[in-house]
Amino acid sequence: MLSETNMCKFNAFLLASLFLVCGCTEQVDTSARYVFTSDCVMTYLQKHDSYSEYVKLLNVTPISIRSKSTVGELLSARGHYTVFAPTNEAIELYLQKLCEKEPDLLKEPSWDAFYSEHKRDSIRRVVVCNSIIDSGDNEEAYAVNKFPLETGTEFPLNNMNDRKLSVRYSGVDSIFINNTSEVSLTERDILVTNGIIHQIGHVIAPKDITASIYLQDILDQQKEGFLLMAKVIQACGLLDTLSKIRDEVYEDKYLRGEIPETQYLYIDGHHPDGINTTPRHRLYGFTIFAETDDFWKEQGLDPTAPSSELLPKLMQWLVSNNQYSRDDNFLTDEHYDQESNLLYQWVTYHILPFRTPADRLVFRRNEYGYDASNPLRITIPMYEIYTTMGKPRLLKIFESKESEGIYLNRFPNLETGRNEVLHELSCDAKNVGCRIDRDPQKAVLNDIVNCTIYPIDAPLSYNDAVRDNLARQRLRFDGMSLFPEAMNNEIRLKLSTDQQYQDVYIPATHIYNYFENMQMNDRTTFIYLNAYGYTWCNLHSDEMKAKGRFELTFKLPPVPRRTTYEFRYDVLPNGDRGIQQFYFGDNPDKLPAAGIPVDLTRGIGSMNVGWESDGKDDDYNIEVDKRLRNNGVMKGAKSVTADGSPSDIERNRNSNLRYIIVRQTMDPDKTYYMKVKSVLDSEQKEFYMDYMEYCPKEVYDNPETPEDIW
Repeated sequence: MLSETNMCKFNAFLLASLFLVCGCTEQVDTSARYVFTSDCVMTYLQKHDSYSEYVKLLNVTPISIRSKSTVGELLSARGHYTVFAPTNEAIELYLQKLCEKEPDLLKEPSWDAFYSEHKRDSIRRVVVCNSIIDSGDNEEAYAVNKFPLETGTEFPLNNMNDRKLSVRYSGVDSIFINNTSEVSLTERDILVTNGIIHQIGHVIAPKDITASIYLQDILDQQKEGFLLMAKVIQACGLLDTLSKIRDEVYEDKYLRGEIPETQYLYIDGHHPDGINTTPRHRLYGFTIFAETDDFWKEQGLDPTAPSSELLPKLMQWLVSNNQYSRDDNFLTDEHYDQESNLLYQWVTYHILPFRTPADRLVFRRNEYGYDASNPLRITIPMYEIYTTMGKPRLLKIFESKESEGIYLNRFPNLETGRNEVLHELSCDAKNVGCRIDRDPQKAVLNDIVNCTIYPIDAPLSYNDAVRDNLARQRLRFDGMSLFPEAMNNEIRLKLSTDQQYQDVYIPATHIYNYFENMQMNDRTTFIYLNAYGYTWCNLHSDEMKAKGRFELTFKLPPVPRRTTYEFRYDVLPNGDRGIQQFYFGDNPDKLPAAGIPVDLTRGIGSMNVGWESDGKDDDYNIEVDKRLRNNGVMKGAKSVTADGSPSDIERNRNSNLRYIIVRQTMDPDKTYYMKVKSVLDSEQKEFYMDYMEYCPKEVYDNPETPEDIW
């Protein structure tokens, strides 16, 4: 239950959010309705008395604040709607609870009892807009067999309130939406002409509150679970940061038309190569991994103790348990909100600068052995590398079949043989890492509009063991992982074939700097290709490309230790590409050139680098790999395939190469940048990017254990 102060914040935020989300004029084209003898959504609901209260709400709730059409009219028109229809009893129960929790909002459980018509209308919108997913023209409505497969995971498309709905499975056939709204066992999968109806026994009403309000409420009520984490976040001055929801400047420019809604790519200067859609919002988000209060009690710390007593004891625990690295510089005073403070460094390592749903912690799409018809079947280990908040540091999120869960900073012993299937052999106790609990009854998945919070079962820190382990392995990171905005705005790997999600236009920097970690000149047209449903032989299938006389600069993740690394860039030469010069260094304004320009217009056959496909003689295959490295390139990775096919792997394709951009000593306390610049006087040639790698000398130049081909 929210405190009175935070409830005021919640109501203000709710009304503001509804205005921003629904601010555009919308009209229903009733002339384009299908004519069928069977029911549409509205006629079906109207025929059943158990939905009479819901029907009343549909008929008085406008599609948007500026719309003359109601949601009821929308559900009478053609489309693909998934409707979680609450019964009369569900709506009555919702009003009863609302009256008990917020007596200042309404005097009795009735729509006529609200003290403010404006708030009444807002609550009506909560009931209506959270209950409907509009799948648009290209996607089907969600029957139960099309629901997300794992407990705690979200539907790919937002509801009409621009929020995500998740599922929880319990027992043989019980399904809950957003953890608490149970789908009827008998009144589900009701097929109508313009969608599917599922009856629910509780209104879907996620709290539209920010992470800062959620954590402040924990503090106000001394609510255990994540109380110690909330106190640390407060003491480190991070509550204001965690209150960020959206970039209001971008929002205003988009609504004013100063940012184009779509963009074309051109071939031969005049034929459009597809329409590319610009993101409507620039949202902020966060993911918090938190040791639970039960864990801290086991360590002798009382989360309910005053912060003045608790935080010094926690600081001492961090020092005594080596929750830092020998290379770290920090203070242990009471200035917790300073970046130089150990507590600040420790807690910011627990936070990623984007919201991560439960099914997107590790991506699986086309890795070796992947089967799209059985997407939950885990084949080879997969991981993501991200940069945390605060001082730039690496966090690894890992999953294998043998791990039986998703972990932070897990470093197992892997079978990486050239003729084996990559898998986890064992994991030393000291390298197990922190298991992420995705149970929606423990993790906070949908109650916070800009954040998810996951319990972890072991202490998390960027200590020497973590940094040493990271520095002893090849670190592969997808190009889109560089951009928190790609996750926060559901750009990266959206599970939809709709054109607006498949080809996404990112405005050039002079229009708006949408991706903070990328700068581009005004002659660059940058597109992200989601490639959902494609069988491209890229990591996760997707790719980034740009056309024009492009010049792009990327801020890269940090390295874990000071040593010599190779920095590699995955390339896919073909006739559409350009000739580009790479630059690399730690001063973005004065980046030195890295080698000579790379000609990506030519296939491997004309590059004369010595590529040959693998044969049965492993010794000879190794010699071919050495020959390629002498020419500054490597074969693609064995783990990357086309649609998971072991017979169509990147390594076997002469159209996929890893280009070694630089080989140099790199420092974890420096920020590195890569610039890519076209050297052609052409508007038609492409820039291409998929994934990159840091590979330490200990791996690529190891005489005893050569680098694996995965």
